[in-house]
Amino acid sequence: MKNLLQGINLYLIGMMGAGKTTVGRLLASELEYGFVDTDEVITASAKKSINQIFAAEGEAEFRKLESDVLSQVSAYTRLTVATGGGIVLKRQNWSYLHHGLIVWLDATAELLYDRLKEDTTRPLLKESNPLLKLRNLLEERESLYALADLRITIKEGETPEEIAKRVLTQIPSVLKKTSAP
Repeated sequence: MKNLLQGINLYLIGMMGAGKTTVGRLLASELEYGFVDTDEVITASAKKSINQIFAAEGEAEFRKLESDVLSQVSAYTRLTVATGGGIVLKRQNWSYLHHGLIVWLDATAELLYDRLKEDTTRPLLKESNPLLKLRNLLEERESLYALADLRITIKEGETPEEIAKRVLTQIPSVLKKTSAP
């Protein structure tokens, strides 16, 4: 598999709670790639949590930081990159994502809600009805996520290891399609 990828980065996109970080770490280990979580890089460089960035500077400033981090990360190879759920919203980010193979971890709003209902670190879920917010965000972003090279639909009860294995199993079929003349 490592030889088939030829060092290109693997970018994981999808909604918050889809498992991009957990699955990304497993994929990086399996591929002997480095691992980067763009949200972790943002919080480390800003020395603030994402909640604090949203509260102090707003979502627009966070999205700018996100784009800056992605542009820097895309200059490297042999990385598995877990991106923030909204990274697909800015057109310029797609030019960075297309430097690698884009994998959409697709989960239903209900599954995401079940995973995130106790998480207080998600600024976009600080609403009276977080499930409705997740449904609306997913509906707003679905057509953008669908631009990924590979879509992995997450099933209820599926482990991160099972999801990572499915990604690895399906990558060769996508690479054959994208590398054809």
